Amino acid sequence: MSLPPVPAATPSPFWWRQSTGDGVHLAFTSVEAGNLARHVGPQHDVESHRLRLQEAMGVPAGSLRFLDQVHSAQVLDADDVAPTVAPPPDGGATTVPTGDAWVCSDGSVPLAIMVADCLPVLLVGQRDRDDPRTAAVTAAAHAGRPGLLAGVLENTVTAMRDRGAVAITAWIGPGACGSCYEIPDEMLAEYATVRPALASTTSWGTSAMDLRAEAEQVLAQAGVTLAPLAGCTLEDASLFSHRRAPGQGRFAGLIWMDPLAPPHR
Repeated sequence: MSLPPVPAATPSPFWWRQSTGDGVHLAFTSVEAGNLARHVGPQHDVESHRLRLQEAMGVPAGSLRFLDQVHSAQVLDADDVAPTVAPPPDGGATTVPTGDAWVCSDGSVPLAIMVADCLPVLLVGQRDRDDPRTAAVTAAAHAGRPGLLAGVLENTVTAMRDRGAVAITAWIGPGACGSCYEIPDEMLAEYATVRPALASTTSWGTSAMDLRAEAEQVLAQAGVTLAPLAGCTLEDASLFSHRRAPGQGRFAGLIWMDPLAPPHR
């Protein structure tokens, strides 16, 4: 896949946004998009925030899919899941699929993953290395510590290949970096023996965990191309961070295609 240069952050509601050469759009929202989660942070404007975001993305209202994320390694098929509708006016519960990654076989379903220190990972897979016009396989994964260690990224790549992806590129979005993600010494000792890429030290000299380094290693070993992107939620106030400011909200990683330009088949 031929990729354009990574641009600087774009205006609200996006912290970063980019389009690939095959018609796929990728983005990470900023705090200017507002809290997008129904389970944490201020709730009164979540639905309006989601509608405004979909308008900025250029997708139909109600088409963006969200998950009930539980730090698992479960990957869902977005083609089989109905859109996430707004809560009913009587305050009843809505049905939201549970899992921590999505895969769409032709990129036609707009996908969202919410985070606030964990890593949001967006992936695009070509079906034909010699013809970039063929429909892209798209995916979005929530890679927090439990899910990352349980294999959510490996499972996502496998699911993409099962749907025909032969060349996959991944964008690892902003999360708590290895210089900020402080953990107890005993936790570092437990994980570093089997996952040495996780081992890190904070900028103030204590034990830390580097989720990005581990995610990069997992994806590289799976034969995935890594697109250059960084960002630390604890250092950047334009992103939500559970560790820096608990309870304020969640930002999202997004992947979608322009509904006016459907993929070639």
